[in-house]
Amino acid sequence: MSLAPHFCGRRAFRQLSRRTFTSATRALADHVRIVEVGPRDGLQNEKSSISAETKIELVRRLAGTGLETIEAGSFVHPKWVPQMAASDRVLSSILAGPPSSPHPITYQWLLPNSRGLENYFKVMDTAASAPNGSPTPPPSPTQDSGPAMNTSSWDPNAMPSSTSAEDSMSKARGSDSFSNERNGHKHEVSIFLAATESFSKKNTNCSIQESLDRFAPLMADSRKAGYPVRAYISVALGCPFEGPDTDPHKVADLAVKLLEMGADEISVADTTGMGTAPQTRRLLQTLREAGVRNEDIAMHFHDTFGQALINTMISLDHGIRTFDSAVGGLGGCPYSPGATGNVATEDLVYTLHSLGAKTGVDLDEMSRIGEWITGEIGKGNGSSAGRATMSRLRRESGS
Repeated sequence: MSLAPHFCGRRAFRQLSRRTFTSATRALADHVRIVEVGPRDGLQNEKSSISAETKIELVRRLAGTGLETIEAGSFVHPKWVPQMAASDRVLSSILAGPPSSPHPITYQWLLPNSRGLENYFKVMDTAASAPNGSPTPPPSPTQDSGPAMNTSSWDPNAMPSSTSAEDSMSKARGSDSFSNERNGHKHEVSIFLAATESFSKKNTNCSIQESLDRFAPLMADSRKAGYPVRAYISVALGCPFEGPDTDPHKVADLAVKLLEMGADEISVADTTGMGTAPQTRRLLQTLREAGVRNEDIAMHFHDTFGQALINTMISLDHGIRTFDSAVGGLGGCPYSPGATGNVATEDLVYTLHSLGAKTGVDLDEMSRIGEWITGEIGKGNGSSAGRATMSRLRRESGS
């Protein structure tokens, strides 16, 4: 498929010649990295209250499964996403006593705006300076003057702030404050943008270009402090407001811009679960033609129409080796009406292992966690492989 004209001129060559894409090499081709998004994307849309203790316990259990990366929370104002209200406590818990794991884990934290970045830095800086290594999280915000999903603290609709993120960084103590590693585990930050103007305005109350402009200083501050940045592109394969035909060239153009701004990884998200195999193949080809490498991409599929594993197969065939998923098939998006859960981690692991790929994830243990957390929040277990695995384990144990 040919590219739109704006990818074919000198502008594209200038972009690619000055790009600062991540240069980190991936593991062997038969290894697939799974980013577990259950604690954040999986829980954010739940209606019933979930205690901080349950969230901390979920992260603790997930850490023991062999996962490399866990998205553990979001520093968003609780007025807009109540389930993320205790993310500071989750982070503090990890910093004070990292969960036991077979190898170091990278924990990711979604930041909706500069105020979220400041609160994230406060927890990190407190941990670095605490004499006993036990950070005290900052108090939850008591004021709010607009949607927390906005991406800049100077926006009239964003959460108020008395200090800048750069000021917060300048107060950090010790050289360790400028490292993304704490107690042997790494921490990264995530941001999000939308591939359609309608979803961008509904979700962040600003245009796509305004989102880019607002995230630029947040990304710069994060990288200056030593935290790699992951960028989500939402509704990349269908929008609840504009329909199923999101322009792949817009997604590719946005991915190139984000990589040039310093993003270390792009998570291309089928937020609505509308994506089909032909659409996924066309999008990945367009990204490749725009100069976006497979190692710069993670695919993020929701299973609204039962297409997540099919689209995963298409992505694997294309050469993608990083995928997002949520234990128990948890998930949904508050700003995407009708979207259901993420592809279940158990289903993804079972499929990948059946193909001979290595994930390092213990399917039995992940299935136990899926049954536990869905029971805790009163939700049906959305993983077919997880339910079948638990039936086998019960038979084997005679229970």
